[in-house]
Amino acid sequence: MIVEMRTYTLKPGSQATVIERFGKALPNRLKLSPLAAFWSTDVGPLNQIIHVWCYADSAERDKIRAASTKLEGWPPEIHEFVVDQETKIMIPAPFSPPLEPRTLGGIYEIRTYVYKPRSMPHVIESWSAAIGERTKLSPLVGAFYSEIGVLNQYVHIWAYKDAGERQRIRAEAVAKGIWPPKSKVPDILVKQENALCIPAPFSPLK
Repeated sequence: MIVEMRTYTLKPGSQATVIERFGKALPNRLKLSPLAAFWSTDVGPLNQIIHVWCYADSAERDKIRAASTKLEGWPPEIHEFVVDQETKIMIPAPFSPPLEPRTLGGIYEIRTYVYKPRSMPHVIESWSAAIGERTKLSPLVGAFYSEIGVLNQYVHIWAYKDAGERQRIRAEAVAKGIWPPKSKVPDILVKQENALCIPAPFSPLK
């Protein structure tokens, strides 16, 4: 399976309108394949929407995207508000749960790390050893490494009821010594970013 994450940066003040138009256009697009998630940023990079789609492979993605251009009302009429667009194709880590419709919390944290080249096997190894204890505290929504787009990138997504729960759980994980994962290879992490996001009313992950 491959995961496509599409991030659109919007003109300030247009986020609500874009979400409304996207939601109205979505039913026709869902005839071809399901939406995995849709979020808008609340803390971190502002004025962004993020929509996530899953495909069996690149061939299926190409086929469905070609068919989608023939749908009435798709893509949604939001181009006037879009400042920038980014897409990346990612591979789920072995321990990443399925991106299935679930109600997990009011806030989703998307953390994006960039590692040194050839480091991803070490990242997967260290995370595999630690993820079981960490997910006892709060659910992992997904963990993916980049295949197309920014290389050596690792995206992990966590769900919390609210910002207070996030702060408490992260502090507890550190205090117990179960997080962050301990890599056998030092100094491989190059860059970190995060965003706190709110699910749209039509997002399968709420």
